[in-house]
Amino acid sequence: MPSDPAEAVALFRFHLIAEALNPAVGAAERGLIIRGLACLAHPHPDGTMRVYSRGTLDRWVRAYRARGLAGLRPVARSDIGAVRRHPELLAEAAALRVEVPARSSGAIADMLWRRHGVRVAERTIRAHLRRRGLHRAAIGGIPRAFGRFEAEAPNERWITDVLVGPFVPYPRVAGSRRAKLFLIVDDHSRLLVHGRWMTEENTRAGQDVLREAIARRGLPQVLHADNGAPFANAALERSCAVLGIRLVHSRPYSPQGRGKQERLNRYIRQRFLAEAEATGIADFASLNDRFMAWAEQVCNTRTHAETNETPIARFTAGGPPRAADPAVVADAFRWSAVRLVTKTATISLTGRRFQVDPVLVGRRIELRYDPTDMSCLDVFFEGRSAGMATPLVIGAHVHPAVPQAQAPTPTPTGVDYLGMVLGAHEQATVGAISYRDVPLFDDDADQDGEDDPEEDGDGPFAVAR
Repeated sequence: MPSDPAEAVALFRFHLIAEALNPAVGAAERGLIIRGLACLAHPHPDGTMRVYSRGTLDRWVRAYRARGLAGLRPVARSDIGAVRRHPELLAEAAALRVEVPARSSGAIADMLWRRHGVRVAERTIRAHLRRRGLHRAAIGGIPRAFGRFEAEAPNERWITDVLVGPFVPYPRVAGSRRAKLFLIVDDHSRLLVHGRWMTEENTRAGQDVLREAIARRGLPQVLHADNGAPFANAALERSCAVLGIRLVHSRPYSPQGRGKQERLNRYIRQRFLAEAEATGIADFASLNDRFMAWAEQVCNTRTHAETNETPIARFTAGGPPRAADPAVVADAFRWSAVRLVTKTATISLTGRRFQVDPVLVGRRIELRYDPTDMSCLDVFFEGRSAGMATPLVIGAHVHPAVPQAQAPTPTPTGVDYLGMVLGAHEQATVGAISYRDVPLFDDDADQDGEDDPEEDGDGPFAVAR
């Protein structure tokens, strides 16, 4: 089937009327053929079944005789693109889009209905705006002027990116893996600070390259990266924060700020990858060895067309780089996680359980660790070191009769809370009558010798003896 839809329709029409076009067929016989074709349904190239009138078939015969196959091509409507109903509404729709380019076709259709009471299909508005060049992609693609930028000194700004390379081993065989180059370039000198081919495009790969770059060239002030997964993560943010590096991400779909990096990527493809693929790549180790040698002997020693200097000379002209404290670097590239200690004095990390000091039960702690060595994790509580977390080994439980570790005896404070309450109560009741101290009997009467009737047995409650 022809790729041109109009050509396919022309061929379909020709095959339909081919018998009637035979010069040997007379007018009467041609009329019978045309009437027979008009009584049948015919499969159209678009997959539908269609029935054509005698007048249409006769018109196709005349068109072919006059212009050949071109006469059978479908003719576009004369009013295509013209607005036949409510042209003022579509004009207003165009004005609404120009006023606020972010307005969608659905929002414009709703505004027209609420204002004029006429419903215009969203699809109609979208097609009309596209014909007039007012679709959002065209409006957002208006050319912009970008200024040129260059850092004032070496290590002021580093730019990092990932270059997708060939399969290794190359030529590709079973088990070959795609190579990905993590590289960093200095904005001022255009120096290829460091680069390394990796098998995975993840957070750890980006951290490893940054750590080696800092060890070789010192600390940068700013690290400029895109929004890819290796650079937009909490681990890299923590590393930069500990080292005092400002991490900057490009705006999505705006690579203009990393033009030096993109230009270096093209140079690597033209000068290194072309030669590497021509000679073959055995493994990642040999690829990295050759790339390191090429970077130091060719890339960093060539005269740059923009600066008219070699990158290494322009970089070293700024003096010795700012070195980083090895202890700080080691802490910066450790990962951090916050966990709640369970009742069994354990925490869970990456599907594994670790045991911590029992005094941390129920507390939220911070774990700092090297993801390549998780045999021992550093534990921090409220910013202070709280020991280590080691992998949990489940063994036999201890018999209940075995004494458990006792909590340390608290130091007495000497505070008698109830005594203080009693003293305050007595102070508040001084001078008041205490019925507790009032005698029940008259002691003076007993001393005068008066007899108590009940004691003598003469009273009404006397008991017979």
